[in-house]
Amino acid sequence: MTASQTSITLTEWETCGPDDCEALAGRFLDSSARTREIVRLLEMSRVLGIRELRGGLELQAFAHVGRVAVGDLSVTVLPKIPGRSLLNLVRYAHGFRRLSLPNDATHRVDRQGIEELLISQLNREVQELIARGLFRGYRRTFERLGVLRGRIELDRIALDGGIVSGTIPCVHHSRIADTLLNQVVMAGLRLASSMTSLVELRRESLRLAATMEDEVSRIRIDGRVMDQVTRAVNRLTHAYTPALSIIRLLVESKGIMLAGSGAKTTLPGFMFDMNAFFQLLVSRFLRDNLPGYVVRDEQALKGMIRYSPAFNPRKQRAPAPRPDFVVTKQGSPCCILDAKYRDLWKTTLPREMLYQLVVYAISLRGIRQSSILYPTMDPLARAARIEVSDLLDGREIGQVWLRPVILPRLEELIGARTPAALRERQSIALQFVLGPSATASYR
Repeated sequence: MTASQTSITLTEWETCGPDDCEALAGRFLDSSARTREIVRLLEMSRVLGIRELRGGLELQAFAHVGRVAVGDLSVTVLPKIPGRSLLNLVRYAHGFRRLSLPNDATHRVDRQGIEELLISQLNREVQELIARGLFRGYRRTFERLGVLRGRIELDRIALDGGIVSGTIPCVHHSRIADTLLNQVVMAGLRLASSMTSLVELRRESLRLAATMEDEVSRIRIDGRVMDQVTRAVNRLTHAYTPALSIIRLLVESKGIMLAGSGAKTTLPGFMFDMNAFFQLLVSRFLRDNLPGYVVRDEQALKGMIRYSPAFNPRKQRAPAPRPDFVVTKQGSPCCILDAKYRDLWKTTLPREMLYQLVVYAISLRGIRQSSILYPTMDPLARAARIEVSDLLDGREIGQVWLRPVILPRLEELIGARTPAALRERQSIALQFVLGPSATASYR
């Protein structure tokens, strides 16, 4: 950071203005087109709000954490979840292995950002892959050799009019480490080295990349390449999954894509979507602890809303809402759930969230309830219920539940391997789906 730069640190969902921070008072953004475009995209995508007031700048953090540079302003947004707890929950959600990290690794996120934890984990994952031996694939090679190797190309000999030289055309398959998997891993290490602000992490990432460079060629990675390499993973290369997951997180967190737009703008920094992380955490927890149930992520509710055929002059396609989770048992829906990364135990429920869940609730025949799952660090948090009534006769026509996911207790339970912990995890998962009457309280 140069002497003219200003560094501001926030926590998620915090707002800081010129009256709260002396460094923001009387400070304004530069007038470059690049800076103005980044500010516009950050605001529209609700990654970070930056507004110019009469007295200076106002910053508003949302559900993204990390670090971003906007002109001569460097903004760091820290998560409220402590570093060690966040690492354990991220590991569980993404299926990372519990590899040993440097002693200070779990404290880095409290001071600098979650990217340092992810890069530390990536370095350990790649060290493990190199120690076990990089995956080697077979590449088809055609050569004219003086010593037979592989299969003789008889068709080529016929086209040549026979063997007219001291070499024979052969096709053989070489076993090499220069595969797409290893190319992506090496590119991910180089990307990680450019993103970390810690010298020791940067050196470690570059050292690991240099170890692979003799056998692996360089490529550029983007979302398309990540999709391609993900499809290439099989049972023989399953050990690469954690490293590829981290690299995908690094790639995706380096850019902004607005809803409905195919264009992606590179972000000068790293912003980790805690809302997407929380949704993934809840998804895995429900799948692991609801035997006999099926959890479907973002399933389109086709047929719930449709245009009347007689009154659809523009032939519009019917909208299909996509709740975060639809839980079914034996083919019948039990509940519709939405995961919202906002502590509703300490903050108010936004109207748009409530209206969305009301529509889900009244669309379910017989059950007529839906739920919001939200994270909290408060062990005293309890479920709340909102009743939806008919305006004419007061009859209840639906329920919306606000169910807390108490993160410290969840972290403790997913790390335990005892039968009692398993029973409690299943009890919590049932309560998320069916409510307090499903099982005893999990306090």
